Amino acid sequence: MDPRSIILSSAIPIHSNGMRIGLLGGSFNPPHAAHRAISLYALKRLKLDRVWWLISPGNPLKDVSALHDLGERAAAARAMARDPRIDVSCLEAVIGTRYTVDTITYLRRRCASVHFVWIMGADNLTQFHRWENWQRIATQVPIAVIDRPPQSFRALAAPAAQALARWRMPEAAAGRLATQRPPAWVFLTGMKSSLSSTGLRNHDGTWKT
Repeated sequence: MDPRSIILSSAIPIHSNGMRIGLLGGSFNPPHAAHRAISLYALKRLKLDRVWWLISPGNPLKDVSALHDLGERAAAARAMARDPRIDVSCLEAVIGTRYTVDTITYLRRRCASVHFVWIMGADNLTQFHRWENWQRIATQVPIAVIDRPPQSFRALAAPAAQALARWRMPEAAAGRLATQRPPAWVFLTGMKSSLSSTGLRNHDGTWKT
């Protein structure tokens, strides 16, 4: 499929009322096995129906000079997902934003009867306080943080984690997160992959899945 067709055809994946859908955002430059493993882990632990990979046009907090074409990244993500419960979306490019808060606001407006959960790694929790309108994100959608050693202690001591501490749910209640009124979040342990897109690119200078 032409990369431009992938972008336009996958803005909002197929869904239905009452679905529990995890949102995993990122550059996916490149998509890799940890993205898939995190998604499968979240599907099980959070009792989700689906996970949507939201391919960012470019992370505002990162250098985008080495960013590959969006259509290329989306096609590679589809090849990596290999599970009918994982959908790839280029929504942010379609609505013209690079900010998670805009994406979530848009999805909640268009898919009002879907139960969304934002999924992030512990490394992202460490810098969550630097995200655009991060407090608003926390009040719009429940958040699942996946443990990514060695980031665990640093993440839980970060400004956002401390500010949201009183709304943290016990890990044993993770299956109820999707239907909780935000702010609500859970820190999930047991997912021990430290693989990252940056690490893959830096290993030998190539872009691969």
